[in-house]
Amino acid sequence: MWLLVPLAFAGKMLSAFRKQLGSLWGSLLPLCLWLRATFGLAGSDRAQRQQDGKGPEGTRQEEEGASGDQPLTPTSVNYHFTRQCNYKCGFCFHTAKTSFVLPLEEAKRGLLLLKEAGMEKINFSGGEPFLHQRGEYLGQLVKFCKEELRLPSVSIVSNGSLVRERWFKNYGAYLDILAISCDSFDEQVNVLIGRGQGKINHVENLQKLRKWCRDYRVAFKINSVINRFNVGEDMKEPIKALNPVRWKVFQCLIIEGENAGEGALREAERFVISDEEFKAFLDRHREVSCLVPESNQKMKDSYLILDEYMRFLNCRNGRKDPSKSILDIGVEEAIKFSGFDEKMFLKRGGKYVWSKADLKLDW
Repeated sequence: MWLLVPLAFAGKMLSAFRKQLGSLWGSLLPLCLWLRATFGLAGSDRAQRQQDGKGPEGTRQEEEGASGDQPLTPTSVNYHFTRQCNYKCGFCFHTAKTSFVLPLEEAKRGLLLLKEAGMEKINFSGGEPFLHQRGEYLGQLVKFCKEELRLPSVSIVSNGSLVRERWFKNYGAYLDILAISCDSFDEQVNVLIGRGQGKINHVENLQKLRKWCRDYRVAFKINSVINRFNVGEDMKEPIKALNPVRWKVFQCLIIEGENAGEGALREAERFVISDEEFKAFLDRHREVSCLVPESNQKMKDSYLILDEYMRFLNCRNGRKDPSKSILDIGVEEAIKFSGFDEKMFLKRGGKYVWSKADLKLDW
C-alpha cells in the first residue's frame, strides 16, 4: 500500500508536467516553422541566383545598387525657427518675410521626428533666435534636445546682441556651441553692413560673449560673411586673440526672393565679391588654424535647412523652394525635396567634432 502512494503522486506530477510541456511546444511550434520557412527561402534564393548565373558578385552589385536608393539621413539640421531679427544685414539670405513661430510643443514634436530619423546635431538660427520670448523659447528647445533627445551636439548661431548672462546660467549646460556672427573688427564696417544697433558695440560685445562661453563651458565659434565691405580686412590677430574652436568664413551668397530679385527684402548685389577675391581673403588668413572656408559652391546645397514651418528649403535653383512640413508628411518624405547634397556636406567638413564633451577644451 505504501508503495502505491508514491506511484500515484508521481503519476499526477507527470500529468502536470505533460500539460506544461505540451503548452510550451504549442508556443514554440509556430516559431520553428517560421525559422524553417525563412532560412529555407534564403537558401532557395541563393540556389536560384546560382542557377541564373549571378553568383556572389552579382549579389554584391545588386546590394550596392540598392544602397544608392537609401533615404537621406538628416545628420545635421539647421532649424531657422524664426525669421524676425533686430539687425538689418544687407546680405541676409533668410529675411523677415513672416513672423510665424511654431508652438513650443509642435517644435519639440518635429525635433523628435528628426532624432528618430537619425539627427545627431541641431543648430538653431533665425532671424535672431534670442529675439523670440527673450531667448526663453530657444532655451527650452536647447534643453529638450540635450536632456530628452540626448543629441550629441546642440548649437546656436546668433548676432549676440540679445544674449544675457542669465541665459547661460539657465541653459548653458545644455549647449555645445555658440556661434556669433561677426563680419568685421572695425565697428564702422559693421554699421555699414547692418550689424549696428544703437549703443551696442558689436566688437566689444563679442569679447563679453567669449568670456561667458568660457565661464559656462560652451564652445565658442565665429561666423563671418566676406563681402564687398570687409574683403580687404586683415582679421588674423583679432581671431587668434578670441581663439574660437572654429572660424567659419562664408562667401556672400545671393538667394533669389530673399536678398535679390522679386519679393526680396534685401538687395545684396552690392555686397557680392568674386571667387578670386574670396580666395585672396582666404590666402591672406591661411595661417589661422581654426579657419573653415565655405565658397558659394560648397555652401549652397550642403546644408539641411528647416524653415519656421519645419519645411526643408531647397536652394538648388538659386532660391528657397520649400517642401511640405515634416509635421505633416514625416522626415523621410519631406527630405526628398530638400535638394541636400550629402557628398558636398561631407566634403566641406560638415561632420566634425561637434560635442563639447569630445572637444576637450581648456576652459
